[in-house]
Amino acid sequence: MKRFLAVGLLISGVFAQSNLLAGQKGGGGDPDDRISDQVRMKLATDPDVKGGALDVTVKAGVVVIKGRVDSDKGKMKATHLAKKVKGVKDVDNELQVGPPTA
Repeated sequence: MKRFLAVGLLISGVFAQSNLLAGQKGGGGDPDDRISDQVRMKLATDPDVKGGALDVTVKAGVVVIKGRVDSDKGKMKATHLAKKVKGVKDVDNELQVGPPTA
C-alpha cells in the first residue's frame, strides 16, 4: 500500500512539474502578459523610474508606457529597461516628466 502511494505521488509530481515548465516556456500563457509583468517589475524596482504607478500595456510585443516620472533620466531609463525584456519588439514611451498633477 505504501509503495502504491509513493508511486502515485511520484507520478503526480512529475506531471505537475512538466505542466509548470510548459507554462514557463510560454506553453500556455499569453506572451504579452508575460512581457507586461516583467516590464512592470523592472520599472517598479528601479530607483530612477519609480514605476509603481505607471501604466504598461503590451500588444504583439509592443510596449506602451504611460504615466509620470520625476526626471528625463527616469523616462529614458524606462525605455531602456523595457527593451531589455525578452520578446519586446518596440517601446512607445508616453511618459510625462514632472511632479504629479493634482
